[in-house]
This record gives sequence, C-alpha cells and structure tokens, in this order.
Amino acid sequence: MHFVFPEVFEIANDTHQINEEILDSEIRLISEDGEQLGIMSAEEALKIAEEHEMDLVKIAPNSNPPVCRIMDYGKFRFEQTKKEKEAKKNQHIIDIKEIRMGPSIGENDFNTKLKNGMKFLTDGDRLKVSVRFRGREMAHTEIGEVLLKDFAEKCAEIATLDKAPKLEGRNMTIFLSPKPVTPPKKPAKPKQPKQQEAPATEKAE
Repeated sequence: MHFVFPEVFEIANDTHQINEEILDSEIRLISEDGEQLGIMSAEEALKIAEEHEMDLVKIAPNSNPPVCRIMDYGKFRFEQTKKEKEAKKNQHIIDIKEIRMGPSIGENDFNTKLKNGMKFLTDGDRLKVSVRFRGREMAHTEIGEVLLKDFAEKCAEIATLDKAPKLEGRNMTIFLSPKPVTPPKKPAKPKQPKQQEAPATEKAE
C-alpha cells in the first residue's frame, strides 16, 4: 500500500550521505514527490534513484530505520545556498562601535567624536562611549560622568541611553542604541470643495 509520506523530514544537516556513501542494510525510502516507497536495502534504493536519474540522499539518519529520499541533490544544494544568501541579505547585523576620550578632552575634539558617534548611530550601529582615567584623574571621576551624560543628551534625538554611566576599573562607560526610524507620514490630501450644480432653467413654451 502506497501513501503520501508527511513532509516532516527536513534535511538534518549540511553534510549528507548520498548515493554510494549510504551503506545501511535497511532504509525507509521516500520518492521525490514525498510518497513512501517502503523499507528496503540501501542498494535497492540506489537502483531506484538511478532509474529516475536522481540521487539517493539520507535525510533523517537518526530514524529507525534511517530515512532516505530520491532527489536532485545538486539542485537542492543550489536552492539551499540561494536561500541562505537571501536570509543574510535581509538580516541587519548590528555592530558595536566605540568612542574613547579622556576627562580633559577639549571642546573641538569632543565635537569631532560626537559627530563620529552620531554617524555610527545613524548607520544603525550600537555605540559604546568610554572615558579613560589615568593616574590622579581617578580622584575626579565625576568629570567623566558629566562628559558622558552630555554626549548622550546631544544624541537624544537619534539614540536612547541603555544604561547610566558606570565605572569599571579605570573606564567609565555608556551604551547608546539607535532609535528605530519611523517612515514620514504622507501629507493628507486637501479636500476638494464640492461643485454646486447650476439650477435647471425652465424652457419657455
């Protein structure tokens, strides 16, 4: 008796046993269309696959018996690679960029670092901003806190402050995350005034 085998068996991993590599004494064979062809030796299954000019691929090695399927393996791998590339293309990887400065940084240098940081955030990257204290500067960590809070406030339109300034060793750090970009609202179309119909004129008899 033949019946359509449910599509529950996905290819288990990226490295598959195919054709002559399959040496099991018994396997369950599935056709290209998903129909169960029964339990048989790997040798018999390979002959059937060759008759259809297809490959025999082990898709569920841990089943008892293992499940093999008849398919065009080259075509399958091509489609899998294509799907993986599409998935990577649609996936935005968020990088963490870092801006470093000292507590005695000048205004011009601060503004330059602020400009660079805002560019990273605009590009969609997360930003780590840190102040490094050297020697006696550790006695005045409040200066670094003021710098970091100022930096965060100047980025407030495009970023959110994940955590308040935190001192770890000789570094005080904050993390900024870019705000999600909301598409601009389409302007509402102005309503057209309704045209008044001219009163009908009576024809003289």
